[in-house]
Amino acid sequence: MVILAIFVAVIFSVVVVVAIVSARKAGNKKEPAADQDVERIEEPQRPRSARSSRSSNGEHQAVSLPLDATVTFADERRSAGIDEVLDALDDDLIGLVPVKKKVQEVAALLLVDRARNKFGLEAPRPNLHMCFTGPPGTGKTTVALRMADLLHRLGYLERGQLVHAMRDDLVGEYIGQTAPKTKRTLDRAMGGLLFIDEAYYLYRDSDSKDYGQEAIEILVQMMENHRDKLVVILAGYKDRMDDFFKSNPGMSSRIAHHLDFAPYEVGELTDIARLMLKQTRYYLSEDAEATFRHYITRQMGGPRFANARSVRNELERARLRHAHRLTSDPGRNWTRDELMRIEPVDIVAGHDDWLAERQQL
Repeated sequence: MVILAIFVAVIFSVVVVVAIVSARKAGNKKEPAADQDVERIEEPQRPRSARSSRSSNGEHQAVSLPLDATVTFADERRSAGIDEVLDALDDDLIGLVPVKKKVQEVAALLLVDRARNKFGLEAPRPNLHMCFTGPPGTGKTTVALRMADLLHRLGYLERGQLVHAMRDDLVGEYIGQTAPKTKRTLDRAMGGLLFIDEAYYLYRDSDSKDYGQEAIEILVQMMENHRDKLVVILAGYKDRMDDFFKSNPGMSSRIAHHLDFAPYEVGELTDIARLMLKQTRYYLSEDAEATFRHYITRQMGGPRFANARSVRNELERARLRHAHRLTSDPGRNWTRDELMRIEPVDIVAGHDDWLAERQQL
C-alpha cells in the first residue's frame, strides 16, 4: 500500500508540472497577438513620413516629411540642379525676357509640385505640351533643349533627350506609310521631348490625298494617353501655327503653354555677334562693330533673314575673309591681337559700296 501511495503521488506531481508548463506556454503565445492588436490600432496614427504617395509624374515615391516639417526652395532648386539649366539659358541666349520668364514659371510650378509630394499632397501631373512661335533663328530649338534637361532634372521626363522631327519624319507619301513612320518617331522620343519644327506642314487642307491628318490624330492620341512619358513641343511661324490650331482644335486643346519668340533688334543681334565671337576668341574692332550694325540692319529687311542664324553665317564669312586677308601677306609678322581682331573689310568684303555708304552717315 505504501508503494502504491508513493506511485500515485509521483503521478500527481507530474500532472501538476505539465499543467503549469502548458499554462505558461499558452500565456506566452497570447503576448504577440496582443502586440499585433496594438499595431493595428496605432497604424492609422503613424506619421505621414511612413506612408507612400504617387508623385505628379505618376511614380510611387516615399513621403519623407512629417506634417510639421518645412521646405525651402533654395534647397529644392539646389537638389534638383535646375539653376544650372536656367543659368545656361541666360548664357546661351541674348534677350528673350518673356520666354525666359515663362520657363522660370514652369520650373517654379514643377518645383512646388515636387515639394507638395513630399507632404503627400497629391495632384494630377501638369500638362507640359507646348508651342513655340516665332521666326527662324530666335532660339526655339535652344530653349527646347534646355526644357528637356529641366524636365528631366525635376523628374517629369525619364530622359533628358530631345528628338527633332519635321513632316517627313511623320507623314508618308503613300497609304499605309504614315502610321508606322509616326509611331517610330514617337517610340524614339518616348521618355523624352519631341520637338516638331514647322508643325503646320503636317496639315494640308488643299490636298485631299495628303496623309498629314492621320499623323496628327496619332499625335493627339499619344499626347493625351502618354502625358506621363512624353512632352511634345510644336514650333513654327506664329500666324501659320494659329491657322494650324484653328484647323485642328483637338491639338490646340492639348497645348498648355505658348511661348512667343520675338524677332531680335539690331542691338541684340550685335550682342549675339559679340558673344559668338568671344566663344571663338575673336572680337570686332570699334569700326568693325559699327560696320556690322549697319550691315545687319540692311539684312534684317530681307525675306531670308534668320536672326541669330544669319548672324552666325555672317561671322563665319567674316572669319574666312579675315583668314584670307592675313595669309595673303605671308611675310608679315602678325600679332596675337591681329589674329583675334575682325576689321570692317572682313565684314563687307565684296560690298565696298555699303562700306562707303556707312562712312558717309
